[in-house]
Amino acid sequence: MAGPTKTADRQGRASGHPPRPARASRTPGTPGAPSTRRARFRSRLPGRRTVVILLALALLLGGFGAWALYGSNWLRVEHVSVSGARVLTEEQVRETADVRLGSPLASVDKDAVERRLRRGLRRIDSVEVVRSWPHGVGLKVTERKTAAVQKEAGEYVEVDSEGVRFATVDKRPEGVPLLDMEARQSAGLRHFGADRLRRAAVRVATSVPESVAPHLRSVRVRSYDSITLVLTQGRTVRWGSSARGAAKAKSLTALMKAAGDAGHFDVSVPSAPAAERS
Repeated sequence: MAGPTKTADRQGRASGHPPRPARASRTPGTPGAPSTRRARFRSRLPGRRTVVILLALALLLGGFGAWALYGSNWLRVEHVSVSGARVLTEEQVRETADVRLGSPLASVDKDAVERRLRRGLRRIDSVEVVRSWPHGVGLKVTERKTAAVQKEAGEYVEVDSEGVRFATVDKRPEGVPLLDMEARQSAGLRHFGADRLRRAAVRVATSVPESVAPHLRSVRVRSYDSITLVLTQGRTVRWGSSARGAAKAKSLTALMKAAGDAGHFDVSVPSAPAAERS
């Protein structure tokens, strides 16, 4: 009795095509079988016991790290260093910063320390608070620079280049111009406000050319657009408003070279400067 293979051979020869090979069925355990691939994948996964051990180690390390930072005596604040102070003393800065010795270094609130310093010591323009591991805190201070002073009740109030009043001293700093705010009762003061007029005056004081700055004695403010410089030897410079400071400084330099013996100069319109003798 002829089997299926012989019948297929006869049909293939009859049709002129070669017979199709019979498919080999896959059995579990042969290479490439799905069950074998799943078994190999499972073998690569860590066991449940390994996962538990790893989690326990992570918790232990995390707990130890938290204890080292906050609970141990290893990383505590032992000293506070100050740099950049010129007029202020290091003790003033440390006292105002109020960083508690012995507290965990990681718990130092740098923003709060900065706020205390800027609020308590207005002479400070900026401050950087840094942790110096393992036991220190550093305070890097930048003080305001005095651009002018205002005389009040026999004392002098220091003003920086932004018009900020930040300190009061008994003696007028050498080489610093005096702000003479004559606009106390003017309409300009009511319109612009004292702070804006003061900022304008300081902007003018810091705009004068280097050759003129050593001779500047005071800045007289009558209104926002009527600012006058008072120099040594009774000389004056009508500056006008604080606008176009660079152009006015350049014009004043050229004017004083051309008419150095004049007593009064006008650069309120820098393209048309004028000078006259006293």
